[in-house]
Amino acid sequence: MLKFKRVNNYQVGLRFKNDKLVEALLPSWYITKEILGERIDILSEKDLLVSHPELNEIIQSGLLDEFLEVVDLKDNERALLWVDGRFERILSTGKHAIWKRFRELRIERISTDDPRFDHKMLFKISQNSKSEAVLRSILIEPFETCLYYKDGCFVSELGPGYYSFWKDSGTLKFVKIDLREKLLDMAGQEIITLDKVSLRLNAIISYRVVNARKSVQISETPDQAIYRECQLILRSSIGSRKLDDILIDKNVLTNEILEIVKSKADQFGLEIVYFGIRDIILPGDIKELMNRVVGAQKEAEANQIVRREETAATRSQCNTAKMLEQNPTLMRLRELEVLERVAEKSKLNLVISEKGLTDKLVNML
Repeated sequence: MLKFKRVNNYQVGLRFKNDKLVEALLPSWYITKEILGERIDILSEKDLLVSHPELNEIIQSGLLDEFLEVVDLKDNERALLWVDGRFERILSTGKHAIWKRFRELRIERISTDDPRFDHKMLFKISQNSKSEAVLRSILIEPFETCLYYKDGCFVSELGPGYYSFWKDSGTLKFVKIDLREKLLDMAGQEIITLDKVSLRLNAIISYRVVNARKSVQISETPDQAIYRECQLILRSSIGSRKLDDILIDKNVLTNEILEIVKSKADQFGLEIVYFGIRDIILPGDIKELMNRVVGAQKEAEANQIVRREETAATRSQCNTAKMLEQNPTLMRLRELEVLERVAEKSKLNLVISEKGLTDKLVNML
């Protein structure tokens, strides 16, 4: 049985006889003798890559060498394909036949021995939809750091930036860590003092990560670990003090706790920025009792001040009397001051004798 087949422009025909490639056909009409086991497969050069079940045979035959660019990639190789100066796709492991007669091709071979893929056009390449199958990309913000592990082993710490890695180059793990300052609010801590007073305490602590690798290796949740350590240190420090000592030396207590917490935080790769006791809440009966004590103290201080002032006034009057007794002229001046004050609100007639101003005094209103 005979069949007519046409190979159009931008097409190439492949004549097979008994499933063996025997000829490459240019655009024209052809007759196939199916009864003799012949067939013609038609390939389009408008496609970028050759897709055919007998691709290896086509490549090995050499019949399409002038039509095809063949790229054979090993297990640890990938290739970047550029068509007419534009990035097209990433070629994975295996043989690839690319039509080259009507386009300009550029191929970059890349080794995947290092899982990290680096290129001057990294972002453009990684954002291509056809790259998602072979590349894994990660963006690290300016306030972050990232721990990079391969097959369970630490490789490096990645700073802020954009990175891409080959997906099938090993078991890769990335741990992002926020380096910004964080705040822990330790509210409602119920603690008993040395003198058996139960009080409630609110504290705050701020910290940041300074050793990312240590913070991940030592504890799965460093923030919870430092919170737990602060709780234990608070209970130990306050439980070893009496209530009066806590209230009097609050700053000393805070500084002591801060130094202990800093040493603990260093074990988790953290740095304590600030620690402070915000509130100390006493039970109602203790608060009332302390208010009474404070009130009594203030009242006693007020009485002491009043008595001190009275004593000072009496001493001053006594000294004044002695001075007036010893100095008659000063006494006369004091009398004139008294008369001056009286004259401001009254009318006075004075009779002055030879012996003095105050021998006779008539007050006429």
